[in-house]
Amino acid sequence: MPRDTLADLADEALVVLYANGDPDAARLLSKRLVPKVLGFAGRMLSDRTEAEDVAQEAMLRLWKVAPDWRQGEAKVSTWAYRVVVNLCTDRLRARRRRRAEALDDVAEPADGAAGVVAGMIEADRIAALDAALALLPERQREAVVLRHIEGLSNPEIAEILQIGVEAVESLTARGKRALAAILSGQRVELGYEGAE
Repeated sequence: MPRDTLADLADEALVVLYANGDPDAARLLSKRLVPKVLGFAGRMLSDRTEAEDVAQEAMLRLWKVAPDWRQGEAKVSTWAYRVVVNLCTDRLRARRRRRAEALDDVAEPADGAAGVVAGMIEADRIAALDAALALLPERQREAVVLRHIEGLSNPEIAEILQIGVEAVESLTARGKRALAAILSGQRVELGYEGAE
């Protein structure tokens, strides 16, 4: 059939002509459909190479069904878009599976940092402790801080404060009792509800 006459035919007629052995019909139909399905696949997949593969696969499927094509049942372009949608969906699902499998293979990184809520609770506890310490007499405060915050031994504290070890023990004991009394009303507020 002359090329000028082919250009006037509908896509469905070109499929039938191709099925009957007319290669010019296939070339013309490819010129019409490939840019459309390639553009669509490109937008769906955001990958030019994959889009080209999908467009090529869609056209190959069209050529395979051409001998059985029944005019009037479906538009060729609609059929081609449907095939492209299915092929793109398959590829997108495969991507998600690969990403999920890749993520499953990666060990969770160890996060040594406290969470936001834990950090806020800890900051509140430190602020409450600092405020309570400020209420202690100076010598008790020094003894408690050196022993329980700085971690020094009683003999070291005795040397620093220039007092006896028994005096250090007495100061730290009185200081701890005073802190407990000051902070006792804040147990729930500081997240110690259930702590003994």
